[in-house]
Amino acid sequence: GWACWKTYLGRPVTDAVRSAAMGCLGAALRANARPEEALPVLEANLALIRRGWPRHEEGILGAQGALACCLVGLGRLDEALLLRRDIYAKMVTLFGMSHEDTILDGKVQRWDEVRSLSIDQLLPAARRSLGADHNITLLLRHNMALALQNDPDSTREDLLKAEAISQDTIQRRRRVFGPAHPETRRAELLLSYVRERLARA
Repeated sequence: GWACWKTYLGRPVTDAVRSAAMGCLGAALRANARPEEALPVLEANLALIRRGWPRHEEGILGAQGALACCLVGLGRLDEALLLRRDIYAKMVTLFGMSHEDTILDGKVQRWDEVRSLSIDQLLPAARRSLGADHNITLLLRHNMALALQNDPDSTREDLLKAEAISQDTIQRRRRVFGPAHPETRRAELLLSYVRERLARA
């Protein structure tokens, strides 16, 4: 963090290595639970990349992603969500809907948006480009079931759908990753929560 920054601080402002060192410092501060200190560093780095390398879209997206994570750490969830939406829209434009990174960015949404986005866009793209047994596809299905489970307005039909999704996800995870894999266990835990809620419905 600081050592890296001090090493390259003397370079010109538009030097790429200096910018990378600034990003490294911001990431280190955030990783060490110091988001208040990380925020101005990450904001300055994003501004620097935009000014110095305005056509370097991937660099800008990476800096925006780091800033969004920092905002989450500060509890500024609405700001982080707006930034994540902007990143997702740019990912779709740059790489297309079926690109693995676009699909990953699309799953970072509010619970009330997960259903429509997952059903209409992300899941079909993930199945088409990655396959039904790919980890990202299974994560999207898990998130879909989790959204149905966590939504206080979910009907019994919604919960039965969440149960079916969870059962399918567990079977696929057991086959592809094995029964002891942490994600398999996580899917099994979700199924137990869904069934608890179904018992009360």
